[in-house]
Amino acid sequence: MRADYARIVRGPSGELAVSEGKSRVPGKVLIVDDSPTEVLRLRSILESNGYRVLSAGNGDDGIREAQLAQPDVILMDVVMPGLNGFQATRQLHRDPATANIPVVILSTKGQPTDRVWGLRQGAADYLVKPVSEGALVEVIERLVSR
Repeated sequence: MRADYARIVRGPSGELAVSEGKSRVPGKVLIVDDSPTEVLRLRSILESNGYRVLSAGNGDDGIREAQLAQPDVILMDVVMPGLNGFQATRQLHRDPATANIPVVILSTKGQPTDRVWGLRQGAADYLVKPVSEGALVEVIERLVSR
């Protein structure tokens, strides 16, 4: 099997090896969260995986940024001042300019009713904080590649 890219990596014993894999075009991700600490954590994960990252501190700003920047994926917190994440997701889903941008709700609210409600507002997926890097990147890659 021929790989689309190769890079030099250091193995567990310090030896150099060639790592091959499929190339992917990193996407642009908008983080909508009022916690600077959470935005910094998510930004670090995403940028280390090659994504370009934008952020907004509340639902209203998130909607405006989504309309202007047209990101590939939006990570949406639920509990924020002003427009909450469920309301912002619903507005993004109903707006023809942003309806095709997948929203992933990323919240500490992890009850089954929260998940159902988020998906009913138009979210493409729902992850509970704290989310692992692997789970986050897997969901984003799945949504960016569709």
